[in-house]
Amino acid sequence: MRLGAAAVRRIWTVELHPRAGGPNLVCAQCTARAPACEAASARSAALAHLACHARADALPGHLRTCQCGAQGCRWHPRHRGCAGPVLLALTQGHGGRAWRLADTCAACAAATTHTAVVPDTHFGNPKPSGTPVPTRRGHPAGAEERLRVRETLTYLAAALPQFTSSAARLLAVQCTLRANTHGHARMPAGLLHGMRLRGRTEIWEELAHGAWLKYPDLRSALVEVHLLDATVLDQIPGHRSRCRAAHWALLPTPLRLPMASPPALRLVTLILSAHSTDRAVCSVGMDTLTRLGGYSWEQTAELLDRLVALRALTAWCPNWETDEVLWEPRPPHTGPGPTTWHPRLRIR
Repeated sequence: MRLGAAAVRRIWTVELHPRAGGPNLVCAQCTARAPACEAASARSAALAHLACHARADALPGHLRTCQCGAQGCRWHPRHRGCAGPVLLALTQGHGGRAWRLADTCAACAAATTHTAVVPDTHFGNPKPSGTPVPTRRGHPAGAEERLRVRETLTYLAAALPQFTSSAARLLAVQCTLRANTHGHARMPAGLLHGMRLRGRTEIWEELAHGAWLKYPDLRSALVEVHLLDATVLDQIPGHRSRCRAAHWALLPTPLRLPMASPPALRLVTLILSAHSTDRAVCSVGMDTLTRLGGYSWEQTAELLDRLVALRALTAWCPNWETDEVLWEPRPPHTGPGPTTWHPRLRIR
């Protein structure tokens, strides 16, 4: 592990203490206790409070260091050491009654259980005045859309219960990307029909039961959605950019499956496409792949095998030394047909 304590402490923790009138939010960094909040919105209040600390204590990237070393590395089992960029990692403890947000390197974040990486964009850091906004010219096609979808999937991995179904996660991706700064989104009937979710009341009930959105009126041709999670309100400006990402998420590239495919296959395809690059062989962390999809490793391996059988992937294999999954997308304009080799054949 990295030796030496961090020059600047960037660890924020909150706890939810049960009370008769509703849980109290207790912050280790704040001297005064927050008033009691409703049980249904306690998690959102805790995450919003952590977001306020992250915004107030903003620090340039070159000054941020992995904080777990300052804690004696008690946050996670031993591994090969700090590696990768320093990220904001959100960790849940005590069954959702405690939350920690801290600067953590990519390797330590992957080794810590009940942890999701939260992109800085979700804390609404404004760009300094006079800073030129990069244009899409010169950027690889779909690069901005992949980034937005990766951020959304990471956010949902922390915001939704772990047992959330694949269909509900796909719907949550569209609701998040299409929501405005007030947490409202409009879902046309044609969109829901194309996603094969029209009339699927159980999917909306699942998200409403997790206190993530208010159960909408599904009788209207234009479903009005109200998201309850306060974290969504901290999205960076750029509604057009997020709408383009929502459209891309319906038919992601380079992997693509028909809309009639099972939601579990469509979700893992979306995750892989969001982490794809221009290289012939792409990779993603095993923990990232399972966490974003809500699958176990055995379920993930079976889904990847099915993608090979459907010729969406040429091959895939696990790299146990780096804890990554390597995969090779099917080249475009390749005709369908049965595969004649083992799907987990090592990619050369």
